[in-house]
Amino acid sequence: MAGEDKKQQPFDSKAASSLVAELRGAFASGTTRSYQWRESQLRGLLRMTDEHEQDIVAALRSDLGKPELESVLYEAAMLRNSCKFALKELQRWMMPEKVKTSLTTFPSSAEIVSEPLGVVLIISAWNYPYLLSLDPVVGAIAAGNAVVLKPSEIAPATSALLAKLLGEYMDSSSIRVVEGAVPETTALLEQKWDKIFYTGNGRVGRIVMAAAAKHLTPVVLELGGKSPVVVDSGINLQIACRRIIVGKWGNNNGQACIASDYIITTKDLAPKLVRLPYPHVLVFSLYGVVSCTLPYLFQVDVLKNELETFYGKNPLESKDLSRIVNSDHFTRLTKLLDEDKVSKKVVYGGERDPTKLQIAPTILLDVPRDSLIMNEEIFGPLLPILTVDKLEESFDIINSGAKPLAAYIFTNDKKLKEHFVNNVSAGGLVVNDTTVHLAVHALPFGGVGESGIGAYHGKFSFDAFSHKKAVVYRSFMGDAAIRYPPYTNGKLRLMKALLGGSILGILRALFGRS
Repeated sequence: MAGEDKKQQPFDSKAASSLVAELRGAFASGTTRSYQWRESQLRGLLRMTDEHEQDIVAALRSDLGKPELESVLYEAAMLRNSCKFALKELQRWMMPEKVKTSLTTFPSSAEIVSEPLGVVLIISAWNYPYLLSLDPVVGAIAAGNAVVLKPSEIAPATSALLAKLLGEYMDSSSIRVVEGAVPETTALLEQKWDKIFYTGNGRVGRIVMAAAAKHLTPVVLELGGKSPVVVDSGINLQIACRRIIVGKWGNNNGQACIASDYIITTKDLAPKLVRLPYPHVLVFSLYGVVSCTLPYLFQVDVLKNELETFYGKNPLESKDLSRIVNSDHFTRLTKLLDEDKVSKKVVYGGERDPTKLQIAPTILLDVPRDSLIMNEEIFGPLLPILTVDKLEESFDIINSGAKPLAAYIFTNDKKLKEHFVNNVSAGGLVVNDTTVHLAVHALPFGGVGESGIGAYHGKFSFDAFSHKKAVVYRSFMGDAAIRYPPYTNGKLRLMKALLGGSILGILRALFGRS
């Protein structure tokens, strides 16, 4: 009974304060700083994922209707890879980094020591609720911190599973899970943390940053944005379309922060992607004058054909597409699609089933730039196509908006690639594919501007939760009188020369030459 009463108690500011105090005590004991503790916790995460893969798949199916392949590949397997990479590199990451010193401090040595920040808060997202909850935890543990994880209440099955499993596999004196919604998150944000890591949208990101500012707490904000795809001519269009599809609808049915948000291509190339409403024309043949439409003469309809190959002619019946997470998001996406200036721009798809929270892959052509769908992150299975006369115009369109989390281009033109890399500002860029940069441990993953602050993955995760402490070592030898009063012109000349780092200047100062 006492246990039941305790469970029924609300998690308020008092409970949050008590939790943080407990974790600060655990961190102060020094346990989390040792290599042995860090290694054991990472191996616990790895074992937990291996032993409960089917439980993870079931939770993700319950929360998102996510296909098993996506759950295993994009959540469980990627978390395993993060753990394995951290275990392989951890000793090297923990070693002090030797750096050079200058004449000013001669004789001396110096190094950068990575130390844990302390007690950190990780607030996760619902769209990849297993990976995006635990991938930051990997970095926080590797860096030697005590951790509180707040999973998203929008994915309740995964949240409950995380609370259960972390309690069984992890050191509960230093790693805790707090479930709940806005009240619980608010109570947590009122506390003083040594770092807050948030994954989600910009609206909540601003709330997190404002709460952190009260305590001067540093933050990592993994947000999102409208990630564009630029498509050039002269490429293998079938492969390009397949990679666009898997990066859009194959990523949680577009409910991913790096999913393709819109395509930009030329007016000449657009008909090869989707069927256009061309008028009838007269064609002269051996059999006389025949009436037909231009698409049947020139159209290849690659994007539509590949979508039907992957998901069938009735995608609402496909088992390979995730559903929309809840009715609120379904309504939001429906509003984008049903706007008067947008609804007539649908050239493929558009089917929906509100009872099952399903929306089919939908392509729209030449939607107005001032429409709702072009002024907020879509985060769903809708894909607008914008057309331009020259592909170089696409860079102006991208740069006129907020900086996206990712940007993609398909081209074989070397100059266009260079122009794209040098002139498009985004969290990450990919040439001739989409989303794959997420899997490269040596690359930082994070946004810029409104798409986020800070980065993680691989060593960048370790660095995100570490303080880089500068350390200088000196002996009692080589004590220089020029540092001490009384100050003279000679001392001034010599100090200026030492700070300037010029051997000739030092010699001139020593011999009294200006």
